[in-house]
Amino acid sequence: MPNRLASEASAYLQQHAGQPVDWYPWGDEALTLARRLDKPILLSIGYAACHWCHVMARESFSDPAIAALMNEGFVNIKVDREQRPDLDAVYQMAHQLLRRTGGGWPLSIFLSPQGMPFYSGTYFPADAPEGQATFRNVLGSVSTVWSEQRPALLRQDQALRQAMAARAPHPDPAAVLDASVATQAFEQLAAAFDPLHGGFGAAPKFPHPSDLGFLLARGRDEGDETARSMALTTLRKMAEGGLYDQIGGGFFRYSVDAQWRIPHFEKMLCDNGVLLALYADALALTGEPLFSRIVEDTANWALREMQAGSGGFHASLAADDAKGREGQFYLWESEPLRLALSPNEWDVCAAHWGLVDTPSFEGRLWHLRVARPVGALAVTLRRPPEQVEELIATARPKLLLERAKRDAPARDAKLLTGWTALMITGLARAGAVCQRLEWLQAARKALDFIRRERWQDDGRTSGRLLALPGQNAFLDDHAFLLEAVLALHAADPQADDLPFAEAIAKALLAQFEDRDEGGFYFTRHDSRALIHRLKTGMDAATPSGNGTAALALLALADQLDAPQAANYRTAAERCVRAFAATVRSDPASHTRLLQAAARLQAAPPVLANAAISG
Repeated sequence: MPNRLASEASAYLQQHAGQPVDWYPWGDEALTLARRLDKPILLSIGYAACHWCHVMARESFSDPAIAALMNEGFVNIKVDREQRPDLDAVYQMAHQLLRRTGGGWPLSIFLSPQGMPFYSGTYFPADAPEGQATFRNVLGSVSTVWSEQRPALLRQDQALRQAMAARAPHPDPAAVLDASVATQAFEQLAAAFDPLHGGFGAAPKFPHPSDLGFLLARGRDEGDETARSMALTTLRKMAEGGLYDQIGGGFFRYSVDAQWRIPHFEKMLCDNGVLLALYADALALTGEPLFSRIVEDTANWALREMQAGSGGFHASLAADDAKGREGQFYLWESEPLRLALSPNEWDVCAAHWGLVDTPSFEGRLWHLRVARPVGALAVTLRRPPEQVEELIATARPKLLLERAKRDAPARDAKLLTGWTALMITGLARAGAVCQRLEWLQAARKALDFIRRERWQDDGRTSGRLLALPGQNAFLDDHAFLLEAVLALHAADPQADDLPFAEAIAKALLAQFEDRDEGGFYFTRHDSRALIHRLKTGMDAATPSGNGTAALALLALADQLDAPQAANYRTAAERCVRAFAATVRSDPASHTRLLQAAARLQAAPPVLANAAISG
């Protein structure tokens, strides 16, 4: 019998509907039950494309014995992090404070009936070597702690609340984001930079698009050749590596190694929207053919595989195939690939994509990457570079057709407003740089979808934006959408773009701005309270909502006459000042806000002092 998740709209929740776990969606029914029974809550947060979410579902949540332990000891709640990013962000922060480690998915976090976390982890295996915790062990230990150590848990609750409150930004009039802070951010990034392979740090390696955008802008605007080189080297290495789908276009989520060879195979719309805009900027700066191809193929992938008939863009493609095998849709055996190509194509492509080397995945399969660039390969094969490029170009569509015969990974079809907005920005910038009308038309179609399906305006108060049908949008949705409207207006101006941008900005200020201290909360003022109300400026896989809001408000102000322009500049300046002390403590984690600060410094001040309210 299906559980309560069967009637939920989320594809991720529906994936768990047939399990023996007595799952609840997040809501009053589950929370009231936990309080009435005085049972702890097991909150499991994931998303449809997540490989390790699927692994834990197969190993543990589908096991009747483990499900019985869960049902007996806990009220079990499943959350789709893309549907409820507010819950995910709050409990990821709590997990990081509890465990003093990074977060991830699936997030497995145990709460009191009042919603306060007291133990957490990410993926727990059903079986493990002796001495390592299994999910069964965790369930038993947590039950024991809950029944025997309540006073200690109450003390921990208080300490956790204080720690979460301490992470909130607080204005400091003495904290100024001047050029020296931007230089500190650059130095932090330079210290973590991998000069051989590009990117920052060791494995696993993520793209860090906000940091790359910051470095690219620093190189362009300030003539910092080192910053420019760091950004362009990373962009080249990612584009030539396995992080990029060399056949179908589009970027995977991250690389499991430091060389960008083997990715975590899920494809997320949000990642690709941000990276498309970034590569378009790099193309505009350099004119490099590599960047031109990446922009072309990524935009075409988005239109071919991700855009819905309504105009919006789907959320993701899963890492696993229908049989639960990670990456199998994208991996190759040597012989089928050879048979799909002509002998000349095979000679070139086998060397170019590394099929003459040792298998790169599990010792038996190849994930394609640029093992030998065209120039070097042309010398080795004694062929003109143009001929090598042509053979690679003719091979790609053949392999795309061959790959299409396989079982495709599942697509999460939900149309998220904020992520669709990120792709609108990417297509708008790419369309402007490459003069591609069809990309601008696709971006316009997506914006029309949002205006038609997700924007409600009664003409009197600030409008209401929806993240999904029936669900109020969050800060990021508003900030990304405002940025998208302005990017599309710059590339393809329409008369009603700026009025719509102003309507979004008014909603942003009315519904999210901290009127006392500046900056923007993640949730609307009328949202139901969680254990902590987030206001963060840190960039992650996507840029921060506060940093994006500040930049977009400044860009909007540049399009308007006073006094409207002054109002938006004031809100942007208040946002930057609210986070100044936080940014100074860790500049490299807040590069979007640093870009907003730099833009403010280039314009005349609009505030007499930081106490002026919005």
